[in-house]
Amino acid sequence: MNDSASNAKQTIESAYAQRTRKSAELSDAAGRYLPSGVVHVSRYTKPHGLYASHAAGARKWDIDGNEYIDYFGGHGALLLGHNHPQVIAAASAQLARGTHFATGHELDILWAEKICEMVPTAERVRFHSSGTEATQMAVRLARAFTGKNKLMRFHGHYHGWLDDMTSGYISHFDGSAPIGVPPNVAANSVVVDPYDSARVERQLDKDGDIAAVIVEPLGAATGKVPISAGFLHQLRDWTTRNEVVLIFDEVVTGFRVSAGGLQQKIGINPDLTALAKIVAGGLPGGAVTGRADILAGLDYDPGKRGEREKIFHPGTFNACPVSAAAGLETLKIIQQEGACERANQSATQLRAGLTDALQTVGLDWVVYGEASAFHIYMGGTLSGHNEFEPERLGREKLYQQPQDIARLLRLALNINGVDFSGWPGGLVSSAHSPADIDATVAAFAASLQSLKPVLDA
Repeated sequence: MNDSASNAKQTIESAYAQRTRKSAELSDAAGRYLPSGVVHVSRYTKPHGLYASHAAGARKWDIDGNEYIDYFGGHGALLLGHNHPQVIAAASAQLARGTHFATGHELDILWAEKICEMVPTAERVRFHSSGTEATQMAVRLARAFTGKNKLMRFHGHYHGWLDDMTSGYISHFDGSAPIGVPPNVAANSVVVDPYDSARVERQLDKDGDIAAVIVEPLGAATGKVPISAGFLHQLRDWTTRNEVVLIFDEVVTGFRVSAGGLQQKIGINPDLTALAKIVAGGLPGGAVTGRADILAGLDYDPGKRGEREKIFHPGTFNACPVSAAAGLETLKIIQQEGACERANQSATQLRAGLTDALQTVGLDWVVYGEASAFHIYMGGTLSGHNEFEPERLGREKLYQQPQDIARLLRLALNINGVDFSGWPGGLVSSAHSPADIDATVAAFAASLQSLKPVLDA
């Protein structure tokens, strides 16, 4: 790195540190109690991450009083933005009535009924406390229903952090077991490249022990490595032919791409769907929904479950009343007020604005994404191709970044009052206004200018 690049990097890091002194102090304190001082992998960065104090709409404020236009969106949970007044009112009213009754409550039914109204394939619902739990239950239901053992997954697709879901997410793409996962558990996952459709079909046809296929239907990381609707239609055909349960992980895309999720938009009926994030209105919560005959594995009536052994499933915070109240109110708003369409339209405008900023600076990065998601490809040259073709590039190149540039870009954006996710990219909410989009594009352009000496090095 030359002197100009080194000075630019130091300037960005120093400016960030100056603005976020209280965040630095809290980060030091956290390091005394939390591994690496964080509670989530996405919050680890150098010199330190932000510590927030409050949020509203499309914006959040850190402990130092700095304001940010937020595109992290509660890891995808906040389609309506932060602290939507109707959602807060519903959750607050329930909070005053009670947080846990250890009995059924009316919201159990109303929340499940609303999900069944909105999700095309929802015949029954089982609630959970998180998306990780929801995907794990979907797999267990599929195994119980089919009597088979194996799970097919795709490189880079995230379905939670439990043992079944770790090989081939960020490492161990050969199917071997990551540290802490028993090899026999990893052996029951068949992890393949979704861009190798011939192998996917061949594997499903030849391996009679595959119980289920689980897929992020926009592709890995909400479309960072996109897959086509055409592939999903093929996958539906192949799984049906081989009596394999098709699971859509719509933990992020559910109620975001459209009011009924991606499955509604593209007209594909998975057998099971995992939901979380938006479904609980930004509070902890998740659900599995889908075919009644598969969810009957949880039923106490032996006749309904075909005399199979009942799946045991407790869960202290399943359908927590406060989460149920927030989730139900959120879904009503999405169903009635066009929140998905507003977020999608704003994201289209943002992607176009970010692309213009890149062209002005002369960078050959690409901004892309579907619905209200956006991603930035930093891999550089498209190898003589004029068009951005994800399947030709493949997962490794789509994640390829100039060394340390994604971190420095995020710091520069923070200095300019915007918070993207670190991959880099983000999610747009219905609370983002045209003025927010314009301000974000301006901040992105300013951040690129501050990075230019590093990029030119």
